[in-house]
Amino acid sequence: MEAEERPAKIQKVEHSSSKSQLGDNTARNGGHRQTGQPEPKLQVNSPAASAPDPSVPLSKSRLKKIRRQQEWEAGREDRKARRKEKIKAGKERKKAEYQENLSLENDEIPIDQQNPDQKPKKTRTIPAIQLPISIIFDCDFDDLMRENEMKSLAAQLTRCYSDNRNAYLRAHLAVASFGGKLKERFDNVLAKHYESWKGIRFFTEDFVEVAEKAKEWMSKEGGGRLTGILEERNGSQPIDNNTEPNGEVVYLSSESDVILEELKPYGTYIIGGLVDKNRHKGICYKRATGRGVKTAKLPIGEFLEMNSRSVLATNHVSEIMLKWLELGDWGEAFMQVIPKRKGGKLRG
Repeated sequence: MEAEERPAKIQKVEHSSSKSQLGDNTARNGGHRQTGQPEPKLQVNSPAASAPDPSVPLSKSRLKKIRRQQEWEAGREDRKARRKEKIKAGKERKKAEYQENLSLENDEIPIDQQNPDQKPKKTRTIPAIQLPISIIFDCDFDDLMRENEMKSLAAQLTRCYSDNRNAYLRAHLAVASFGGKLKERFDNVLAKHYESWKGIRFFTEDFVEVAEKAKEWMSKEGGGRLTGILEERNGSQPIDNNTEPNGEVVYLSSESDVILEELKPYGTYIIGGLVDKNRHKGICYKRATGRGVKTAKLPIGEFLEMNSRSVLATNHVSEIMLKWLELGDWGEAFMQVIPKRKGGKLRG
């Protein structure tokens, strides 16, 4: 009797059982697999296993899918490079916008864009005055600069615009030979912000032709008036719109033997827009003399003792001239502009 009431012993299922045995056992347990048994692993097809059988013809849709997959894989590196370039361009654009914010009339910079290392500027309460002085940046050196040097030049030109925009006494600014990789950078990476800049002109013509144009805009209404150091040294001369003032045209070069003692009314001063770590020494001097343009150098040696070479960045030269127009003192202008790392100090 005990043997009849005892439940039947569950038959042990071997791991090596066939699929039919597994199915029978599952059925006997109400469609559920017994606990303790290893669950069957899902087989993941490898690329080789999923590859189409060459003996079986593929449909058009399948061929398109394979082709799209291959194109996607082939373009992986290109997409990665484009992402990096996009991030890089975004950083450059933000930097350019920050530099442009420096040129706001009230000198107010958004808090999130302020440079903590930069000294706060005083708010200008006196309206700026336009002087009959022109500064031209000769940018016909596209083939002589590396990519990082071109970036540096673009940043320096942006700073030149900003300095002039914030100056109490302003000069006319112009960029000559504006084209090539420099223009491409201003158009693309810097998002054409320069098109809204005021007080600066951009020309494809070279510095000689632009210097002639400068005479025209300085002689017309709005070309500027004499004040400050220009008025002290030259008197308050009324502008006669019927006669074109004869201002000097000078290309600034450290190789020149002539010392620039002062800026003169209706004068045009050309600065070489070249960043080359002095690889092409004397090229600006040769360009000027080759076109019959006078050259001169800033009187750095007459006022300062320098621990390093006296070759300055484009924006430093421009800012020094603006400071001289404001202060009338070369020594003070040099001390306020030239970076302290150059170790300059006034001569006794």
